[in-house]
Amino acid sequence: MPLHNRLKEYRARIGVNQQQMGKLAGVSRQTISQIERGDYSPSVVLALKIAKVFEVSVEDIFWYEEEEDNDK
Repeated sequence: MPLHNRLKEYRARIGVNQQQMGKLAGVSRQTISQIERGDYSPSVVLALKIAKVFEVSVEDIFWYEEEEDNDK
């Protein structure tokens, strides 16, 4: 998946687990886990909420990289 994140790293910085992070962002622990694994891309609103928890920009936590096209 081309959307990468540093959510786990930022959670560790403030000392919260996935359950606590979910409550802070208004989502489930499972959603936080899926985001961290790269199995789920958050909506813009959720990405903004997460960034607000850490008082950083969305780009500090999430970044996008194009997937390589191996067919060429």
